[in-house]
Amino acid sequence: MKDLELIIITGLSGAGKSEAIKCFEDIGYFCIDNLPQSLIMKMAELCLLPGSRINKVALGIDVRGRESFDTLFGVLKELRAEGVDYQILFLEASDEELIKRFKETRRRHPLSLGGQIIDGIQKERATLEGLRGQADMVIDTTNIEAYELRDKIRSSFLGKEKKKSILITVISFGYKYGIPLDTDLVFDVRFLPNPHYIDELRSHTGKEKVVKDFILKRKETKVFMKKFFSLLAFLIPHYVTEGKTHLVIALGCTGGTHRSVTLTEETKKFLEEKDFSVTLKHRDIGRDLGSE
Repeated sequence: MKDLELIIITGLSGAGKSEAIKCFEDIGYFCIDNLPQSLIMKMAELCLLPGSRINKVALGIDVRGRESFDTLFGVLKELRAEGVDYQILFLEASDEELIKRFKETRRRHPLSLGGQIIDGIQKERATLEGLRGQADMVIDTTNIEAYELRDKIRSSFLGKEKKKSILITVISFGYKYGIPLDTDLVFDVRFLPNPHYIDELRSHTGKEKVVKDFILKRKETKVFMKKFFSLLAFLIPHYVTEGKTHLVIALGCTGGTHRSVTLTEETKKFLEEKDFSVTLKHRDIGRDLGSE
């Protein structure tokens, strides 16, 4: 039986379940909100089938399912019996905070029927009391912001997956063709000596050793890379903490064939050594070797 990571996200309505599901979705979990409890086992069985590519699942379960939570306890017992490991994340908040959130969003509590919001909250607390007792983690969201909830989930449930929660794209480009539109950080490396003006280098690209040697052996390149990598090492963990899931870093030279290509290749290596997930794109490489 292949490994299956199953997270059950539940708790009080208005306590942040939707935000939690978004967090798991952003780091690659297959997420389903408000799945009927009777279908949880069927979902696990489908994921465990040979050939299935789904091995990380997060399920949102709450009182909207209109099934007795006795059904859920039976399903959880069945999962354990079948060797499926799962974790339960339970979200809650104070009555006052939940009332405030429902009033701000102008939504009706699912258990309030025609009564007051507080009636629905208290009924839901009683209904979920047994499930809360089985939770692997309980988070009170009364006094925390959305980004704090996301970071708490990553650090507590995801462990080593935290760095993988942000996808980094590194792009080389040529300024003569414009700056990529979707970049977060742009660095101009045109201050470095240009291989275009060296006859034996002009027809080569920054992916080739002869150009790499010319660029990387320069004193100014070494100083830049030291400072640049130090900046990235400082910035990226803070982006992760803030909940950013995709960071685009662009390095540009004149034509996007030599200097920027070499330095994006080195940047990718540096970030992968730090265990970040990185993709590389050379937007303009070779586009106009004769006019850089």
